Amino acid sequence: MSAVQLSEIKPKSKLPTLAPGDTVRVNLKVVEGDKERIQPYQGVVIRVRSGNAGGTFTVRRVAYGVGIERTFPMASPLIEKLQIIRHGKVRRAKLYYLRGLSAKKARIKERRYPRSMVEELAPAAEPEPVPEPSPAAEPKKE
Repeated sequence: MSAVQLSEIKPKSKLPTLAPGDTVRVNLKVVEGDKERIQPYQGVVIRVRSGNAGGTFTVRRVAYGVGIERTFPMASPLIEKLQIIRHGKVRRAKLYYLRGLSAKKARIKERRYPRSMVEELAPAAEPEPVPEPSPAAEPKKE
């Protein structure tokens, strides 16, 4: 592989646009020996850097009273799926102040959208196909 091929970054089209304050669940591929599994990591996005193509985002969570921050590259092949659980309402681009807060003080209010915008943001649910009634299930006429 040449240096040019390594430096090319291919953006993942599946990733939604992230913003600081969003609560996300990142499903990661973890390889242990010859086995591969999916590990979820859920927390608050405290930083987003330089767009979708070559950028990174940092997710913070508190586990057993200890704050854990993990930085993910946007174009990482290890990211299986990225779900936005809720959108946070914040007024800063970098939420480093959350490091000094705990419990109730570290809560972030949820961003509310008008109904028309919610319908645009939510993925359209595909209607379930209606199964054809089988002849055995129909009542017999005498």
